Amino acid sequence: MEYSNERQYNIIGYRKLWFFISGTLIAISVAVVALWGLKLGIDFTGGSLVEIEFKDNRPVVKDVESAVPEQLGKANIAPLGDRGMALRLRSLSEDEHQQLLASLKEKLGKDKDDDYLNESRFTSIGPTIGAELQQKAVWAIAIVLLAIILYIAWAFRKVSRPVPSWQYGVAAVMALFHDVFIPVGIFAALGHFMGVEIDTLFITALLTVLGFSVHDTIVVFDRIRENLLKPAEQFAIVVNKSVNETLARSINTSLATLLVLITTLIFGGETIRYFVLTLILGIIFGTYSSIFIASPLLVSANRWTQKRREAKER
Repeated sequence: MEYSNERQYNIIGYRKLWFFISGTLIAISVAVVALWGLKLGIDFTGGSLVEIEFKDNRPVVKDVESAVPEQLGKANIAPLGDRGMALRLRSLSEDEHQQLLASLKEKLGKDKDDDYLNESRFTSIGPTIGAELQQKAVWAIAIVLLAIILYIAWAFRKVSRPVPSWQYGVAAVMALFHDVFIPVGIFAALGHFMGVEIDTLFITALLTVLGFSVHDTIVVFDRIRENLLKPAEQFAIVVNKSVNETLARSINTSLATLLVLITTLIFGGETIRYFVLTLILGIIFGTYSSIFIASPLLVSANRWTQKRREAKER
């Protein structure tokens, strides 16, 4: 055993196992994204989204498809909630929008009350705006990651031994890549098998996850900084001690947040369901990376630096 204190979990000693687990999950996520890609919503591709709500029983998708005028093109139709339908079409003008509603009410609401069918949402985004949103989403994530590296490097500027301050920032960002790639891979699979689309809410959720995860990581790093000022011990022992000291705090904070999110997922509206799911996945993997990835990366970087130094001295 690398650590003699039996009250502590040997988290750092098993870092290769944690790296293997995370590496496998990231590899699977990258493969899924490369194979199936992400199913982009109209926020990124452009088009129109019409959500309708039925007073009584919802008709089958085939009947709704036949009620869409041919000149409006093919509609991608999916059930929404208990009595709703979501129709995705090319970008519609206001005249075409009204033509669609009139056709749906005429063919689906025949011999029924006037309020049998009601529109609950209409959104139309042009392809140029959709492409611009894609670019801005990528830039937003990249800027956040760069800002995190710079901030952590500045915050830990007085802790230059045995690990340079900038390596704290790099370790945190590598853990954040882990927190982003895995949910993205899961949503690529959901898009392939269940038709789940990603939109600007998905990007918002990822940015929220980045903030939550890096906050958790900085708490652990700050404890490492405090313990490094105490009587000298091996760096790996200091890191393991720091992770154990913040372990209960990290898990309890995440569990409290997850309880709220799971409740929202179950009882919340359809429109925020996948936003909340992204947050849940991000917090789960973000908590894991703060404990099992970020700090162990510091130890591995230190070991690698020591080996290089010893090799040069020979």
